[in-house]
Amino acid sequence: MGLYEAREEVRVNGVCLRYAAAGSGRPVVLVHGNGESHKLFETQIGQLTAAGYRVYAPDSRGHGASQPVTEYHYADMAEDVFQFIQVLGLEAPVLYGHSDGGIIGLLLALSHPGALRALAVSGTNLSPAGLIPGFLRECREINERAPDPLITLMLSEPHIDPEALAQITIPVLVTVGEHDLILPEETEAIISHLPNARLITVAGADHGNYIDHSGIMGGLLLDFLKNCGAATGHFS
Repeated sequence: MGLYEAREEVRVNGVCLRYAAAGSGRPVVLVHGNGESHKLFETQIGQLTAAGYRVYAPDSRGHGASQPVTEYHYADMAEDVFQFIQVLGLEAPVLYGHSDGGIIGLLLALSHPGALRALAVSGTNLSPAGLIPGFLRECREINERAPDPLITLMLSEPHIDPEALAQITIPVLVTVGEHDLILPEETEAIISHLPNARLITVAGADHGNYIDHSGIMGGLLLDFLKNCGAATGHFS
């Protein structure tokens, strides 16, 4: 049993999501990646709550303790998180998403302007072509042997127009590992089209080892939160 169990449940967008909640203060929502659960963020939850934030960490549809589904689309998952924020009455939270969670965060910010105070994303791509070729090849081979709807999701979505990112005017932190699954030119496309963003490349890191049971990402998030305290405006 983990430190922060998904004991709470809420129904949104036609599915039941389980989530962990801890701490008190300004709200921060954490969204995990493909095939993971809120447990990815146990270290960050501890860091954020100790610093005076109220943290909400849902298991995405079909993940962890949430309701199973047979088909996945990022737009549905982004709407899940938006409705999660609305149902719980969270006032302009900061959202942090890793990998698929970052895609969800970008789509939410695009589809519901004003819903978030700020956004942080890690290891995020705008389309399947933004993933390194070796990883894409491996995913295709796995899916040919035994089709998996979560792998199908990564191979077929998202399709975010880089130009559309100009609509996201809230502060955005973009992080990527030095040896990430995301092509450098994909990260460059994201950071160059966001009008109020900062990029941090984590030296020596891969797609997720600076997040999973690591305090590195929590430290970066705390610095980001400190520097983007206003709902709008540029980094201090």
